[in-house]
Amino acid sequence: MTTSAFSFQLQHSDGSARAGEIHTPHGPAPTPLFMPVATQATVKSLTPEEVAGIGGRVVLSNAYHLYLRPGVQTVSSLGGLHGFMRWPGPILTDSGGFQAFSMGSLRKVTDAGIRFRSHLDGSEHHFTPELATMNQVGLGADIIMCFDQCIAYGASERQVRQAMERTHRWAAQCHRVHRDSGAWPGRALFGIVQGGTFSHLRDESTQAITAIPFDGYAVGGLAVGEDKEQLYGFTGQVAAQLPQDKPRYLMGVGSPEDLVEGVARGIDMFDCALPTRVARNGAMFTPDGRVDVTKRRFAEQHGPVDEECDCYACANYSAAYVHHLFRAKEILGLRLASTHNLRFVLRLMERIREAILEERFTSFSREFLDRYRPTDETARQEQKLRWLQERGT
Repeated sequence: MTTSAFSFQLQHSDGSARAGEIHTPHGPAPTPLFMPVATQATVKSLTPEEVAGIGGRVVLSNAYHLYLRPGVQTVSSLGGLHGFMRWPGPILTDSGGFQAFSMGSLRKVTDAGIRFRSHLDGSEHHFTPELATMNQVGLGADIIMCFDQCIAYGASERQVRQAMERTHRWAAQCHRVHRDSGAWPGRALFGIVQGGTFSHLRDESTQAITAIPFDGYAVGGLAVGEDKEQLYGFTGQVAAQLPQDKPRYLMGVGSPEDLVEGVARGIDMFDCALPTRVARNGAMFTPDGRVDVTKRRFAEQHGPVDEECDCYACANYSAAYVHHLFRAKEILGLRLASTHNLRFVLRLMERIREAILEERFTSFSREFLDRYRPTDETARQEQKLRWLQERGT
């Protein structure tokens, strides 16, 4: 059994908010942190150098998509994900369980794993905890995730319990495979807490998953359609029971207000495709909330979209120019908006960390949330559900 080079150091706390640092063979990363999503070994429309230049320290790639195309063996033979995509920093991979599960009628879930048909060519595949773990080992990620069963929001307690208990069994199998793989020593394995929106199941799952000595722990099965009160409530409930000396990861969350609220409840790591996904539709973050740069009111705005932003787009181009690019359907518009939105959330995490270290996080979060206007809740729910339905492909 090899000795892991992965470690986590908790440096300071301010209430439940935490500042720390994860250490990996591909370098350290300060927490709390946000991971830009590089689903298919790329953050859409941006180069790795650009992502690093705006403050990205860790990126997330998807083992399901990379397993199907170009294939784990191909990636491995080309230097693993780091060599393949030329990303020098740490990489986290998810197991692909959610994508396989979201195949709907094209998949079948059993205790052995998930059998599904590829959305690319209809070929049949069977993901097991062992295969999902070894796929990620083959990709060469610094942090890999346990194979878990995702369950739809609104499922019955019986369905949620069944999926949760299966997730616990799969977690134990993933841990054994990871322990015995004898592969690259720097790789860390995170367990995932499930339990849906049932408080007693969340407690039960937290106890079961933390009984296994993972390198870190994730809160899964949230941000899938529940309201904000539930998202924050279950996040806080689970985080309060996770080990103090291990990193805590809230999966699939990336709205600016949710990042602040998540940190307030003790979360260290976040990921979400939202910043780049909405950017491609012209939605850009500002300290006052999200704005649609395609709207007529930006057509003659001389200044940048966000006067307080230090990103390349805001430092060099007017809102009117970005507006024009979107109206003209020029790819540069997508790139500039994506650069801006990622820089906005990455800079937000930098400011949060600084506030924690200076013990002023409470006032910082209050000022940010008092000013930032979230997207309308009904519209947010509808948009999220549409995205979840499409996420498998």
